[in-house]
Amino acid sequence: MAVRLELSDDVLHVSGPLTVASIGQAQAQLESLLQSSTIRSLRVDLNAVDRLDTGGVVWVERLTRIGLAHNCELAIGDLPTALRTFYESVAPSPPPAMTPVDAVQTDAAEGDSAQPAESFDHRAEDMLDRLGDRAYRDAHAALDFLYVMSDLAWASVAGLFRRRGIRQGSFIEQASIIGADGVGIVALVLFLVGGVSTLQAAAQLRQFGANVLVADLLAIGITRELGPLMTAIMIAGRSGSAFAAEIATMKFTEEIDALRTMALDPLKLVAVPKMWAMLLSLPLLTIMADFVGLLGGTVTGVLSLDISPTTFYSRVANALLLKDIVTGLIKSVSFAWIITTISVYRGLQFRGGASGVGNATTSAVVTSIFAIIVLDLTWGLIFYLR
Repeated sequence: MAVRLELSDDVLHVSGPLTVASIGQAQAQLESLLQSSTIRSLRVDLNAVDRLDTGGVVWVERLTRIGLAHNCELAIGDLPTALRTFYESVAPSPPPAMTPVDAVQTDAAEGDSAQPAESFDHRAEDMLDRLGDRAYRDAHAALDFLYVMSDLAWASVAGLFRRRGIRQGSFIEQASIIGADGVGIVALVLFLVGGVSTLQAAAQLRQFGANVLVADLLAIGITRELGPLMTAIMIAGRSGSAFAAEIATMKFTEEIDALRTMALDPLKLVAVPKMWAMLLSLPLLTIMADFVGLLGGTVTGVLSLDISPTTFYSRVANALLLKDIVTGLIKSVSFAWIITTISVYRGLQFRGGASGVGNATTSAVVTSIFAIIVLDLTWGLIFYLR
């Protein structure tokens, strides 16, 4: 059955279905009737409508605006009782009644003030909603990180006195993976960093005829900053990413839940050996990195700056203080702690499938490097700010 619109005196009768398929026909009939009619006020009778969908509801809502466009005021009547509940659930709350004169004035002013003000209010409200949502998520993430950090610290200290729940040999295994397997890459990079640092320092000091002071700068720079910093960054990319990927995979395969079901603490079983292995291995790697970095700088200085090995060695020995070495070791311990904590936290944050493991690994490395630099700045302010 097709939709029909009939005009009788001052009443517009609508019958049949008002659906997406029929509103195009209804619109054409309505415009034809309004153009041929001289009546400026009509009541729309919808009692004969037998079907209604969302498209029909939208068309009924637009009837008033369509009539105003043809200089005719349309008063919308009630739908049949069977369709009224659906209409009220879909249609927005009706706006205040508006006369044709008011509508014309409103349309004239709409482009000047009302629409921009309303649009601005919506944009401001959306921006505040986004800011509030971001602040809430950041605060929630910070609290989660503090919980993981405190739980891991407590489990690490308690694990020294109560070995129950920690797999035997896991500490040695992790220390070997972090420390012994990482010696090669750390040594190679620090050797090159030491050589590059020597060349960069010499390029400036050569202008003042103070090439020999390159050894002093190298000794202080490697032991205080470059040794612990570069070692921590490489271990964060090498071992921190592995921690996060391992824990994220365990969560994906529900091994974490299985450990809790067996009354085993996942942090104590999985994370505590990694924490202590990292706390031991990173300072040892830093000491090795200091020596290799100084060796790389010495080789570069002797070969390119015409400084004798004896002179270079004596300058390095005179410039180095115990404070410089201890400062680097303190930094390395704090770096080891933050790398492990962040990696465990990112692994436990895992969501999704295989891509979630990659996201956890990436975020662990990026966040660890950022935290390492912030800690390095903090220690620099503490030790060297006067």
